[in-house]
Amino acid sequence: MTSNARGPKSAYALHTEGVGMAQTIQVRGTPHVIQVDAVVAFGGQDAAPGPLAYALASLTSCSQATAQIVAKGMGIAIERMSFDLEAEIDMSVLVGVPAKGLPDFQPVSMNVTVATTASDAELEKLQAETERRCPMSQVFARAGVPVKARWSRA
Repeated sequence: MTSNARGPKSAYALHTEGVGMAQTIQVRGTPHVIQVDAVVAFGGQDAAPGPLAYALASLTSCSQATAQIVAKGMGIAIERMSFDLEAEIDMSVLVGVPAKGLPDFQPVSMNVTVATTASDAELEKLQAETERRCPMSQVFARAGVPVKARWSRA
């Protein structure tokens, strides 16, 4: 059983509008706007990344931000991080052939390179704590999507 500690919360509000496959997302209370589209094969114009690319990008960017927070708490410095991520998804379920099943990413492979002077043991702890504390890592894990992350030193 997982324990959900209660503490400070961060609220998010979005307003979206779309035509066809394209969508503009306004993050309320900020000047940030996100453009989303689909590939031509799905009826989009391919004018912006699609929602699946944003989901995967959310995993890498959230992992990096969380790693920085964890590293600070551990007293180690991260000079930079890079992520190489690959994922596959069976699009046949999305388009209705077959009519049953789930359109899950299977699997997600992520190579993380960290420029740091941390020891091997510290790097392992950094990875474990980042994966545990990263909200997007938990979204993927709780959805049953395996993320195979390999962390190494730059």
